[in-house]
Amino acid sequence: MVRARRALLPGGETACDVAIRDGVIVEVGRGPIGGPVLELADDEVLLPGLVDTHVHVNEPGRTHWEGFASATRAAAAGGVTTIVDMPLNSIPPTTDVAALEVKRAAAAGRSFVDVGFWGGAVPGNTADLRPLHEAGVFGVKCFLLDSGVEEFPPIGLDELERDLAELAAFDGLMIVHAEDAAAVERAPAPRGASYAAFLASRPRGAENLAIAGVIERARWTGARAHVLHVSSSDALPMLASARRDGVRITAETCPHYLVLTAEEVPDGATTHKCCPPIREAANRDLLWQGLLDGTIDAVVSDHSPSTADLKTPDFGTAWGGVASLQLGLPLVWTEARRRGIGLDRVVEWMARRTADLVGLTGKGRIAPGAAADLVVFAPDATFVVDPHRLHHRNPVSAYAGRTLHGVVRRTLLAGVEVTGEVPRGRALRARAPGEVL
Repeated sequence: MVRARRALLPGGETACDVAIRDGVIVEVGRGPIGGPVLELADDEVLLPGLVDTHVHVNEPGRTHWEGFASATRAAAAGGVTTIVDMPLNSIPPTTDVAALEVKRAAAAGRSFVDVGFWGGAVPGNTADLRPLHEAGVFGVKCFLLDSGVEEFPPIGLDELERDLAELAAFDGLMIVHAEDAAAVERAPAPRGASYAAFLASRPRGAENLAIAGVIERARWTGARAHVLHVSSSDALPMLASARRDGVRITAETCPHYLVLTAEEVPDGATTHKCCPPIREAANRDLLWQGLLDGTIDAVVSDHSPSTADLKTPDFGTAWGGVASLQLGLPLVWTEARRRGIGLDRVVEWMARRTADLVGLTGKGRIAPGAAADLVVFAPDATFVVDPHRLHHRNPVSAYAGRTLHGVVRRTLLAGVEVTGEVPRGRALRARAPGEVL
């Protein structure tokens, strides 16, 4: 049993006892239930485990960038009890069932939290989408421009439409990196250490054009589509309008777009390089409004790590990606509390809505019948980010030296505390019970 003076339940914050049996919450209430008791301190809040549906683990093939052991340790330390791994940056990419089995084998016995997998949509693999779906991926991802790795090429809007029509036949989900290739090609090239030049090389218009294209293809086919890592606030009215029209489209954003701003990125700070890019403070404010009004559904890390040598001071050549898997909750909570936004909304965006996006409706909430994935969180405690003390494989962080509110003190997976010693994470299949890794 877990006894909390403060717990975030679906109906709001309350004091409660949470009874757990065989990894599942069996009762939420007050009073003696029996069994060992974990009692939270006065400054701690019980949260559901977060579900991060956008993580690049990179194993196999680029395990020196990250891997299942290091990524899932970092996840647990940050209050994340479930991740869904992206299909690229690993070799082979997860674009057919054989590659999916390679990925699952790489995760076996190395995962400290539960792990699910996305498939990939690349030129010419439309026939692989249904088999990937039947093998248990949570959806498939495509790029509309160069992904940055040659083994995962982009598709055009015509092929996106064909793939969406295929997915619509079995209600599959397409998740899209939405930047328009022609618009980026015509933009000025990034120059050396200048962040302003890099920002100009990935204009809002490129993102807006691509999102408009995704909306229309989802409208025409009736398929489900999800826009990844929205950074342009200009796209929010389009998304809201499409929803009102009944288009089946959802969207996410990331901590780096909600916390960082273009104005504060120093020249040469390629730790902050990501695509689409971190934009201006006024844009950031509108993204927060998009979360509050429901236009943006969820917040995920887009944890995209690399080795330090790939973060050269040249924005044109440095690897693009922000590593933040362990820091997502305190990052978003720190900025939310500054804006007067409650912890309940943060947990909604990072736990319940992400779980619902991939159909894991037994996760991301504290309720009878749900997985006993729980986090003991001290929302008023603070710490200073030291990249060398994080569990990410490489000590590269855009947040080094930043003071954050919110400390994860314990993480429980299926009712058992994650210590980083015994990997108990499960392999999750969409539409099927989880398998033990």
